[in-house]
Amino acid sequence: MHLSEIIEFQDDAFIDERGSYWTSWKEDRLKNIKFNHDKFSLSKKNVLRGFHGDRRSWKLVSCVYGEVFLVLVNVIEGHKDYYKSKSWNLSSSNRVQVLIPPFYASAHLCISNECLFHYKFSYKGDYPDVNEQFSIKWNDKKINVKWPIADPILSKRDK
Repeated sequence: MHLSEIIEFQDDAFIDERGSYWTSWKEDRLKNIKFNHDKFSLSKKNVLRGFHGDRRSWKLVSCVYGEVFLVLVNVIEGHKDYYKSKSWNLSSSNRVQVLIPPFYASAHLCISNECLFHYKFSYKGDYPDVNEQFSIKWNDKKINVKWPIADPILSKRDK
């Protein structure tokens, strides 16, 4: 399924016996988006975070350590892709980054022993914190996500 507003990036890496070295962001990549806030979430295996989103921030997300199963859902009422979802495996090995537009809910599940997930935010004004965000239940039947596990570790908010 194709959700037209989502952009995916994958940079080449220099890899040798010591490890790898790659670029995660260059200012000229998206000239109309100015990033102003970064966040990280460190999770243990089987921790599921989300679905959350807001109406005004762009998020460039990546997994800088470990591996996550990322799912995005379009929540723009009346849109042709309303409540459709798309998923990716993001990892430090594949270096895939996904640009999430406003009005999309995102969730990610840590599928490695530990993972470090990076959010690069762009928004105007104050950060759209919890009181300005929307949430969707992780196993909402209308979305029908095929999660890799049946019983994830969830926060109170995500239950």
